[in-house]
Amino acid sequence: MATPGRGGVALLRTVLGVWPPALDAAREWVIRLPSLLGSQQRCVSCVSGPAFSGPRLASASRPNGQNSALDCFLGLSQPDCSLNFRVPAVSVHRDEQDLLLVHRPDMPENPRVLRVVLLGAPNAGKSTLSNQLLGRKVFPVSQKVHTTRSQALGVITEEETQVILLDTPGLISPAKQKRHHLELSLLEDPWKSMESADLVVVLVDVSDKWTRNQLSPQVLQCLTQFSQVPSILVMNKVDCLKQKSVLLELTAALTEGVVNGKKLKTRQAVRSQPGNHCSSPAAKGPNTLSVGDPQRTGWPHFQEIFMLSALSQEDVKTLKQYLLAQARPGPWEFHSGVLTSQTPEEICANMIREKLLEYLPQEVPYNVQQKTVMWEEGPNGKLMIEQKLLVPKESHMRILIGPKGHLISRMAQEVGRDLMNIFLCEVQLRLSVKLLK
Repeated sequence: MATPGRGGVALLRTVLGVWPPALDAAREWVIRLPSLLGSQQRCVSCVSGPAFSGPRLASASRPNGQNSALDCFLGLSQPDCSLNFRVPAVSVHRDEQDLLLVHRPDMPENPRVLRVVLLGAPNAGKSTLSNQLLGRKVFPVSQKVHTTRSQALGVITEEETQVILLDTPGLISPAKQKRHHLELSLLEDPWKSMESADLVVVLVDVSDKWTRNQLSPQVLQCLTQFSQVPSILVMNKVDCLKQKSVLLELTAALTEGVVNGKKLKTRQAVRSQPGNHCSSPAAKGPNTLSVGDPQRTGWPHFQEIFMLSALSQEDVKTLKQYLLAQARPGPWEFHSGVLTSQTPEEICANMIREKLLEYLPQEVPYNVQQKTVMWEEGPNGKLMIEQKLLVPKESHMRILIGPKGHLISRMAQEVGRDLMNIFLCEVQLRLSVKLLK
């Protein structure tokens, strides 16, 4: 297990009896948004360009952008200490990205590889964790469910090791997929990913008191069907818990009192609550519930447990080192210049969708259609993008534009900033809103 700090170590020593040395309390990242430039007149479009883009990272002599994926491939890139160490950029050109994806991997003499599937309920923090592990934000993140709509790959390459992350949509039931008219990919992709997995990371949001006490039926069904695949449990958002002692009870419930074949010492720590007709899994024993028992709430075959905040750099580093150590001898699947399997257009559309989900209320963001009408690279290396946002109602248009155009302006600025960090070049993004006929 990995814990977020010294307090967690002392607490969990009670659970296992023996524990590794404590880690220093992890720093939390604080994301600051720059001040917004407002407009005094109503508008239906917004441009995020040089005024918002900060220092230029691309030059006319480097048409692919400084440290672009293609330049890395050709050996033209120079180290830049201001950027994330050894984290490749994504090319702004789809053909370059496609070339890297199919190119022969530049693997060392003794390569190692690990395919990791991230499973969990919707909004458990899978994409946030994936972005932190990769070192660059390439997957959309929001507090609303179903932000991730289909499976996407992320690739970590360090020295001789390559870890392939499969960021899957949150597991849902067929009934929910039909009732809410959701894409079939939300139902099928997590199961397809399991077929090629070397390790499963099950993510649980421990800040959600309604769901944290048990694994979802869909997660349990997936683990049961692919029980031969090793799995670990990641208890996320532990920084949101006021009482760390809750982790003891959650650990026992989610693991049925067993981790890596060893029974947890939780009998004194976990007590039955008034009105609870079922004794704790630890008290009942690991073998009381059968694999197909509908009353099962946990999984007794996890090899390790990590307790962390996906926003904590130190916490995620501990998990990352564990994943790298689990890699097995075998050929790499991708060139070291590959960071994600997504096309640049898909990344852009997903980042815009993230902001729609973040800022628009209720069902409004789910009814917005996106259409890219311009994707061009200027002579000075600036990437110019224009996307139309199509909405079914006039009221939705007013909400999306916001008072004096401030909301759409803010979204364009934030997306433009995210894209610059992904592509490592200057980005000018224009968003326009149109009513569907």
